[in-house]
Amino acid sequence: MRYMSIREFIDSYFHHFNAGEIKRAAQSLTSFVDEGGKIFLTLAGAMSTARLGKSLVPLIDAGIITGISCTGANLEEDLFLLTANSHYHAIDNWRDLTSSDDADLFASGMNRVTDVCIPEEQAIRGIEAAILPQWQEYSDNRKSALPHEFFYQILLNGKLDFDGDPSASWVLAAAKNNLPLFVPGWEDSTLGNIFASHVIQSSLDPTTVKSGIHYMTDLAQWYESQTTPLAFFQIGGGIAGDFPICVVPMLNQDLSKTVPLWSWFCQISEATASYGGYSGAPPNEKITWGKLTEKTPRYHIESDATIVAPLIFAYLTNH
Repeated sequence: MRYMSIREFIDSYFHHFNAGEIKRAAQSLTSFVDEGGKIFLTLAGAMSTARLGKSLVPLIDAGIITGISCTGANLEEDLFLLTANSHYHAIDNWRDLTSSDDADLFASGMNRVTDVCIPEEQAIRGIEAAILPQWQEYSDNRKSALPHEFFYQILLNGKLDFDGDPSASWVLAAAKNNLPLFVPGWEDSTLGNIFASHVIQSSLDPTTVKSGIHYMTDLAQWYESQTTPLAFFQIGGGIAGDFPICVVPMLNQDLSKTVPLWSWFCQISEATASYGGYSGAPPNEKITWGKLTEKTPRYHIESDATIVAPLIFAYLTNH
């Protein structure tokens, strides 16, 4: 019996509605990449805890993904999984949990994300113990670095014990490839909170970890240096998506420069447009902000990214 590749399956069985949009987006993105384009990826939601990394790593290693913007949660939760995988606890019947059940999980050191629990001690405190000496060294010597640069350091210095599959860690792959990473609003994360607690205690200088302004200036320089067309592939929305897409109107309108707009666009989101939020805003709206042109290929897949994104990534690599 011959098994179909994901590409063959989607081409043969995905026709209309969201399935049709997935096929059209996958086919268009494949052509875009085949013609020399690169992908800039944005990650909102709990994609790392959903284990999207296994699908991302091949695209990072192949150089297809040329930059990533993500939340602080996605940055750290990839490392949590990498270092404490065997201590995670899945809850198949999570819809049946009572408030007392969740209180019990908290008391036992388990932080729930829908149907899986992140272990406080092994994951969160383990990464805190690894990264705190880096922060302290920089603070003591009046040095500073971006949030992800500290994560890259502890991944590459050989001091972390891996409990999960290294080949499934997208942050490890990004570190090995020195992939440009942008983490706006990093303070809104567990490690961001921990850093703030040390600042409040006056044990760390607040300038040790650089801010979102540094990320935006770096992003502007990076965008201007690009020589290939860039696809903007947005998973979810929020700050991870809105922050990087705004670099184009900032360069063109606020700095009076002339840079090309994003050359291709796709968003996977379950949010609706009626509430006025960025996550549900239709692609056409971005034309009015100078982010896309009316000729930019645009796709909007209103579905679960944990299902759709791996399918599109596998389509790209023809698995």
